[in-house]
Amino acid sequence: MARSTPVKKALRSLTWLLVIVAGLTAINGGAVLWNHASWAPKLALDLEGGTQIILSPVVANGASAPSSQQLEQAVAIIRQRIDASGVSEAEINTQGSQNVVVSIPGIPDQATIDRIESSAKLEFRPVLVSEQAPTSAVGTPSATPTPGASDTPLPSTPSTSPTNASDLAWVTPALQKQFNDFSCDKVDAAGTNVADPKKPLITCDDTSTYKYILGPVEVAGETISDATNGQVTNSQGASTGKWAVNIVFNAKGTKQFAEVTTRLDALTGVRNQFAIVLDGRIISAPTTNAVITDGKPQITGSFTQASSKTLADQLKFGALPIGFKVESKDIISATLGSSQLQSGLLAGLIGLILVVLYSLLQYRTLGLLTVASLVVAAVITYLVVVLLSWREGYRLSLAGVAGLIVAIGITADSFIVYFERIRDELRDGRPLESAVEAGWKRAIRTIVASDTVNFLAAAILFIVAVGNVKGFALTLGLTTIVDLVVVALFTHPMLQIIARRPFFAEGHRFSGLDPKALGAIYRGRATFRDPVNVSASKKASVSREVQKRQTIAERKAAELESQGASTSSKSPKGKDS
Repeated sequence: MARSTPVKKALRSLTWLLVIVAGLTAINGGAVLWNHASWAPKLALDLEGGTQIILSPVVANGASAPSSQQLEQAVAIIRQRIDASGVSEAEINTQGSQNVVVSIPGIPDQATIDRIESSAKLEFRPVLVSEQAPTSAVGTPSATPTPGASDTPLPSTPSTSPTNASDLAWVTPALQKQFNDFSCDKVDAAGTNVADPKKPLITCDDTSTYKYILGPVEVAGETISDATNGQVTNSQGASTGKWAVNIVFNAKGTKQFAEVTTRLDALTGVRNQFAIVLDGRIISAPTTNAVITDGKPQITGSFTQASSKTLADQLKFGALPIGFKVESKDIISATLGSSQLQSGLLAGLIGLILVVLYSLLQYRTLGLLTVASLVVAAVITYLVVVLLSWREGYRLSLAGVAGLIVAIGITADSFIVYFERIRDELRDGRPLESAVEAGWKRAIRTIVASDTVNFLAAAILFIVAVGNVKGFALTLGLTTIVDLVVVALFTHPMLQIIARRPFFAEGHRFSGLDPKALGAIYRGRATFRDPVNVSASKKASVSREVQKRQTIAERKAAELESQGASTSSKSPKGKDS
């Protein structure tokens, strides 16, 4: 005998559910085998502990201490950098009015630490002088120099006033001597990352191969509006396999960059070069081959995909308003610890047990379907959380656990809505198979409306919140989507299948779908059959329910019928003959 259409649809839905679960399991299994992932989700700072880095601001000589506004801006930029690296549930705060404290779950990789420690102060300076840096020191200066002609003070200011940042008048004898004595291992000690932007700068490239004298800053990093990484393409549009960083300037930066490249394009030698200085070191000093007027230069060099993305993220999120140095880097313990996690899991277990007990008492054997649906929802949610931990760096915090606990009630509420709709249809006199289909059409609208409201609330909370609250919003939104998947692909199909089983179809008193126990049965045209073997109080309650469920047309028909019966029962009075 061929299966009915509802059963075929049910089997198709269950097959899709099996595919989803198997796919999530396979992806996580592959990550465990080949990408050093784990079957357990990563834990956040409040449950696992992590690394704490304290940054103190560095300002140029004579500059005032950073303002609270600058520190808050720095906190926002550092948070963006950490989020871009895939680390979630991090905490970034100011300590007093000076330091910035960064707390990261677990032990971060070196790339993430570099993102935090780097001030990403980007400057564009013209090249004045360049030469290859010595590989080793040529001698050791004496402690007490011998007096001589060389002791004559050299002028520290230009003999003539420089006309632009590329003018060699900036290179005074004193600056030239300082350049000659400069060693690339002195870059960090020289404080090049906080150098005066209005004066020349002596520094080296990031490989310490060449040292330079650079002119004053002509374009600041703050004028960058966007930065992305990608592969370099040739004139035919084909990829060359080399990675680059593409910069987009704002209107101010576009104008400045056009003016500078217009001047440099007419120069020759090293003065044709334009140094890009990041944190006091030159990351690139390309030659100017054309005037760039659209404000979209491209940084090329020995980039890898990872290093180009790191640099692009730093530039995209802007230069910090001030420089920082690392005061300390410590391993910190969990602020809540395993005992708090156990308390949260215990609360979730208690809530789950109460939901199961209510379902079994209210719906009897049908309540077992609630239990099975909750198990399926838990399996899918766990697999998705593990996947997010591997791919997106998501970490489960206590707030996230709270979101999962709240989801138990949301999921159970969907089942209750569906079951009650089926019971309503049974009260209307429908057989169980028909009641399941009619009840589903009515229930799914309510379930979708309810879950949509929950998901929108979670999405808005995720967008506007920071820190652990984001974890709560994420798990709440995730479980809301899982609820819809489980109801559509498991709960409804299972009811379609069990509706054909005699135990449920014939309304066994322990099935939870006994029409007799549910009250009056609707027969159509405002007619109801009185329940049998029911107490007087139950009949009165059912009668009130019947009146509530009547439509306006049915209520008017009942009133007319009642009036007609009343008129026919009265005998007319005759006259005496």
